[in-house]
Amino acid sequence: MDIRLTELAACAGCAAKLGPSDLARVVRPLNGLFAAADFPGLLVGLDLPDDAAVYQLTPELAVISTVDFFPPVVDSPFDFGAVAAANALSDVYAMGGDPLMAVNLVAFPDTVGLDVLSEILRGGAEKVREAGAVLAGGHTITDPEPKYGLAVTGVVHPGRILHKGGALPGDRLILSKALGTGTITTALKRGIGAPAHAEAVIASMSRLNRAASQAARNYRVHAMTDVTGFGLIGHAREMASLSAADLAISFGSLRWIDGARDYADQDIFPGGMGRNRSHFEPWVDFEFRLTEPGRKLLFDPQTSGGLLMAVDAVDAHALLDDLLAAGETAAIIGEVRAGGGRLVVAP
Repeated sequence: MDIRLTELAACAGCAAKLGPSDLARVVRPLNGLFAAADFPGLLVGLDLPDDAAVYQLTPELAVISTVDFFPPVVDSPFDFGAVAAANALSDVYAMGGDPLMAVNLVAFPDTVGLDVLSEILRGGAEKVREAGAVLAGGHTITDPEPKYGLAVTGVVHPGRILHKGGALPGDRLILSKALGTGTITTALKRGIGAPAHAEAVIASMSRLNRAASQAARNYRVHAMTDVTGFGLIGHAREMASLSAADLAISFGSLRWIDGARDYADQDIFPGGMGRNRSHFEPWVDFEFRLTEPGRKLLFDPQTSGGLLMAVDAVDAHALLDDLLAAGETAAIIGEVRAGGGRLVVAP
């Protein structure tokens, strides 16, 4: 099994996720095909961006449906499977729900030994089991570039869904994980990442957002989303827009995975960083002179990142204490202000 999975990616410097501008363009024609009045059970769908779809079955039960997959971000097949699974499961946690069932999505080259694929699937299966869900099948195709992920079904009470919008002025912003997965994994793909940094980023990406989501449900969290391919600024902008409020982020309060600042200083970033910056930077106001590497880190695409929460100020420190006690690398990173969807980056 002596193979570098990341070398099989079609474009080692490219991001797997479609850019935000392109995504909005291709999805827009679909919005008129499904009138909300025809599907009263659909609580979350195409009309407003959120982390997963939600369909109400009974007054007490709704199902969450989501899917995510991508090419290898690390070389270890087992770790790649675990990271991809944790990333796919995250959208259920971001909605305040619990995963129930998952099915595999697999694209794999016929030129690579099946023992490699077996390890990828084992990594994913172990993560699904850790989440308390069951792996129940899947689909495979032959593809020169390996890709792996899950389609996940979860459950949530219809009255306790945590949406991406809903943040209120005065709320504090909490981020449950440290940042920097994009720049670190890009360094690893280029063969210049340090082993200690590889260990740190894999631990972060493969950590489930389960404990963070469960902790959030005990407090007055008004909005929540996970930070993934659009980077911190991209997902914060979505929360700000859907909440009709401004989000102020303190750069000095952000926590970074070991190695992230070093690789950023060397201008090592995935291609998605530039696309994120081009799309989202017009909504950002900087209150201080931030270095170019620092600015780029804000747009760095994250894989299996943490949960961004807007929580009542009275509850913020208690929630933070619970997150830290659960082993999360959480921090209060800012606040919600009255406004219209802009972002402010403060010292």
